[in-house]
Amino acid sequence: MPTPPSADRPSAAVVKAADALTEAARTGVPCPPVRSLLPDGDIAAAYDVQRLNVARALEQRGSRVVGRKIGLTSPAVQRQLGVDQPDFGALLADMAVPDGGTVPAGRLLQPKVEAEVALVLGADLPDTRITVADVLRAVDFALPALEIVDSRIDGWDITLVDTVADNASSGLFVLGTSPVPLTALDTRGVRMTLTRAGEQVSTGTGADCLGGPLNAAVWLASTLAAAGDPLRAGDVVLTGALGPMVAVNPGDAFEARISGLGSVRVAFAAAEASTDAGSDVGSGDRSDAGSETGVSSEGDRL
Repeated sequence: MPTPPSADRPSAAVVKAADALTEAARTGVPCPPVRSLLPDGDIAAAYDVQRLNVARALEQRGSRVVGRKIGLTSPAVQRQLGVDQPDFGALLADMAVPDGGTVPAGRLLQPKVEAEVALVLGADLPDTRITVADVLRAVDFALPALEIVDSRIDGWDITLVDTVADNASSGLFVLGTSPVPLTALDTRGVRMTLTRAGEQVSTGTGADCLGGPLNAAVWLASTLAAAGDPLRAGDVVLTGALGPMVAVNPGDAFEARISGLGSVRVAFAAAEASTDAGSDVGSGDRSDAGSETGVSSEGDRL
């Protein structure tokens, strides 16, 4: 479980790991795993890296935190990483893509798409021992969502330390636009189908997300409250993948349909041709660079 933010300056190791991830995002060139820069297995240090880079984004890009994402809700991936709980990352306003929008070429390094149930809170969740009833009372409505995960780490060669430090491998997110109250939705029983250009590429159910999206939300709310940074009214919560993630190629178009919630869509621009080799490190097709290696290969979930 993450520890509350320290009042002390971040350690040299934390700064070095944060710098490596920042540089990878800036240049479009993935970096080696950052776990070697941090104390072995130190999850608290990894969350310190995450907090430092989120703070940098708020200061340098003028963005703001609009919610949280939950990762590692799949038992298979938890076993692969040797952990028994999920992780989380921050959602920033400039990570949001409109429903049906297009992600520009070069915006991400090694993107993959997964479909999720998003919850939007209407009340704070400040208590450290949250129940499902607390979450049900606090949620204003649910939406279908696509999370576009990404890794600044070369070839998705990640451990738990790496993905936590890398903001839980966050990239972008897309929310549907037809809110549904939880009183009208069985979140555990929803069925999801994700298509690419009309072809089915991923399926799943609400039960595939930690036994149900509300279970994931209870874990997140309790964890953040214990760390002194509780969920607040207005926050968006991406509760975790309903089915296997799918690697993105330039020009792809995805649509997720979730029973009871509707649909949500996103497209990816075709790769831009570079007129000067190496002159456009931020663009081009990077989706094949290690996209099927590491714990996050197609068929896994974050």
